[in-house]
Amino acid sequence: MSQLKPLTDAEKRIEARPLNLVWMSILAMSVGMIGGFGSIIFRDMIGLVHNIFFFGKFSFAYDSNIHTDPSTWGAFIILIPVVGGVIVTWLVKTFAPEAKGHGVPEVMNAVHYQNGLIRPIVAIVKSIASSISIGSGGSVGREGPIIQIGSAFGSTLGQIIKMPVRQRVVLIAAGAAAGIAATFNAPMGGVTFAVELLLISINAGNVMLITLATVTATYISHLFAGMEPSFSIPNFTYAKPHLYAMPVLFSFIPFGVIMGFAATLYVKSIYWAEDTFDDAIKNPYLRHMVGMLMLGITIYGFMRFSGHYYVQGVGYAAIMDILKESLMNPWFLLLLFAAKLLVTSLTLGSGASGGIFSPSLFLGATLGGAFGLFIQFLFPAYHVIPIYFSIAGMAAMVSGSTGAVVTAIVMTFEQTRDYNSMLPIILTAGLSYGIRIWLCRESIYTLKLRRRGFSLPQGLQAAIMESKQAADIMSDKFKVVAESEWRQSVPDLQHYVLAEADEEIVGRVMPDNHLDRHFVVVDRGTYVDHILREMHLHDASVAFVTTTHNSRRVQDITGVITIRELVDAEVEMAMLMH
Repeated sequence: MSQLKPLTDAEKRIEARPLNLVWMSILAMSVGMIGGFGSIIFRDMIGLVHNIFFFGKFSFAYDSNIHTDPSTWGAFIILIPVVGGVIVTWLVKTFAPEAKGHGVPEVMNAVHYQNGLIRPIVAIVKSIASSISIGSGGSVGREGPIIQIGSAFGSTLGQIIKMPVRQRVVLIAAGAAAGIAATFNAPMGGVTFAVELLLISINAGNVMLITLATVTATYISHLFAGMEPSFSIPNFTYAKPHLYAMPVLFSFIPFGVIMGFAATLYVKSIYWAEDTFDDAIKNPYLRHMVGMLMLGITIYGFMRFSGHYYVQGVGYAAIMDILKESLMNPWFLLLLFAAKLLVTSLTLGSGASGGIFSPSLFLGATLGGAFGLFIQFLFPAYHVIPIYFSIAGMAAMVSGSTGAVVTAIVMTFEQTRDYNSMLPIILTAGLSYGIRIWLCRESIYTLKLRRRGFSLPQGLQAAIMESKQAADIMSDKFKVVAESEWRQSVPDLQHYVLAEADEEIVGRVMPDNHLDRHFVVVDRGTYVDHILREMHLHDASVAFVTTTHNSRRVQDITGVITIRELVDAEVEMAMLMH
């Protein structure tokens, strides 16, 4: 089980020296370059593995938005995911257990519980293992691996170049944002992903570094992969008011609720499959082989009876069919939803390496398409466009399962660039998230860490506490007693009692009548976060607030701050927020 590693005294001294903004900007752009080039290389790796496994040829050419042709191996394609599963298990088990699964929880764990430390080997193993999982037919996405790859590089830079943990965490978030942006050609989505899920604190400096990394990665991606969105939707000639007719717009409310239940099912299914496989099959190789064999049978069945593999890999070709309105049978869409949910659970539950974002898009598009066709049947006069439900469903499934509501909304828009569906996207994404929180507090990311005994915040909160100054939280209930007299005095325990000699502060008289000489001096305008840092670095139990900068004269003291004042202020803020 991962645990937060305490810093040594030497590490604390290093941690106290942050890099300036110029250096951090250079490092952020370096991380962005790795994210950009890494996404291109990773995409080529998937194409190479896919072509070798499915057709026995050495080629990088692969377009995930186009259906894969029938494999050269015919029915033996059933065994291809099994072979890939054996290789993936060996790589993960031998070199980097952290590379197993969908990656983002491991990055979160590093940010919150490992002082921002990610082993460099993780990036290498994750890229190879995930390309094999996806290329051999596993139902996983490519965003989780590239997030882990970019984050690992950011962490590595932060370890080679000594810096505070808070700055290393920013580089980790920058790597994740760069990977997301380059992989999906979604720079705004990359920024919001880092802000919603990875950054511990949000300020102008942090956001600037994230944007530098994101723009760098996206620009590199544009050079090699073009500027087209992930899903190019045909231009519609329908009258736009039909989309927002009152009955049609209201129909997105029950749809959002349905998507919340579906997102909960998705989250639960992944971990139910993982528990089932772990309990039933102890050998990791056999466990993953069984899961991949079941996936192989499923994708061959689809090819045999419908003409395409449909649910293998990232599944973008099926999404494109829906958005182009060439896949419009509601019952078949529901079958695809159920099959994708099954094979994704089999893939990740048995031990694959890959992301959950792409399967989320597939699930949302299929369920949304089926629901849209149902609404079209109920309201024929409004000329309902079913694919708007598919687009909204994509955002809703990502929002509900990951908890990243704004990221889901922004990325869905960037991936489709269709502003007509923005209101349905926002409505269904928000409802889906709310329903999932009601049914299951943890997201698909945080549940993995919760099962290990760790907890993570469920959302962003305003940094009201950090904006407070010493004068806002200090206690003015204190009195001064001379050092020569304090042992004979009986302190009033309702007040803070100070000892002095020659009008200089010596320390604080504790309730048990002993003198504590560990203290710091701060100004009335000193912010709380700085007070905490100073008390931590000097192992102090009290901060004396003075009217004059760095004054140690007793007569300049206007207040006292101890753990009591800090806790009282925190409780007050918690009551305000909740």
